[in-house]
Amino acid sequence: MQEPKAAGGAERFEVRVTSDSHFSWLRTRLSVERTLMSWVRTATALIGFGFTIVQFFQHLQTMQGAGAARLPEAPRYLGLALILAGVLALAVSIWQYRWLLRYLRSGSFARIAGIEGGHQGTPLLAVAIAVMLIGTFAFFAVFLRIV
Repeated sequence: MQEPKAAGGAERFEVRVTSDSHFSWLRTRLSVERTLMSWVRTATALIGFGFTIVQFFQHLQTMQGAGAARLPEAPRYLGLALILAGVLALAVSIWQYRWLLRYLRSGSFARIAGIEGGHQGTPLLAVAIAVMLIGTFAFFAVFLRIV
């Protein structure tokens, strides 16, 4: 990925390798991490709430004394929509996270970051992918009426 260029072809930003710019880079990097953590938290809530709605209303219909529902499939559709929204939100946020990390590690920003060779990773991306896989499993379990 290349640095943004101004109209005249020169670099858009003047990059100075100082302690101020390094700590600013670190704050930006941690902000990207916090943003993905927020998306993971939101997606987990959407997936969990969608699955809970399906399970609750499914068990409610089998209880003695419960009246027949007017729209018996509505909770299932709502649950599927919430689960799908959580999975799609995670997919978009993972894409955005990886794009921003590539940008922050590219060009003259790499000098500010102090990155030499390898990348310092966090388990956050693995957690996000795991939650997305769990959400995908939950979607198909509800869709195919496995649970």
